[in-house]
Amino acid sequence: MVTSVTSFGRSGLYDWMMQRVTAVVLAAYTIFMIGYMLLNPELDYNQWSALFDGTAMRIFTLLTLLSLVAHAWIGMWSISTDYIKPTGIRFVFQSACGLLAFVYVVWGIQILWGFNRCLSYVRLHLMQLLSVVAVQVCALHFNLHSQV
Repeated sequence: MVTSVTSFGRSGLYDWMMQRVTAVVLAAYTIFMIGYMLLNPELDYNQWSALFDGTAMRIFTLLTLLSLVAHAWIGMWSISTDYIKPTGIRFVFQSACGLLAFVYVVWGIQILWGFNRCLSYVRLHLMQLLSVVAVQVCALHFNLHSQV
């Protein structure tokens, strides 16, 4: 008997339901994208970029990416448990699928949200915070020495 240690959900019913929910998300995204392309036949980079600059579209795309990964994971887990009987080979196959899924999610987040942009933002605010702290420390230091 195959255990559900590497299954996505707690039970077969949960996995079945996740497959259906993720399929609805994937269908909605596909319909939206086809509709957007049909309504914008002269689509250029600026329009495409403006579409994905919106937070709602980024969240919708991220939800779709996570749905795609969950959908694929459940499908590949089901296929591997049905057709790959040796436990070691099945584990390697499922591990490779999991690693690829993780890489695709990280890559998708990087494309959508731009880690470089986020890191620059964090770095800028960290430098501002450190500047404020440095000014406060200097002021405190000079205050203490002026009282002596």
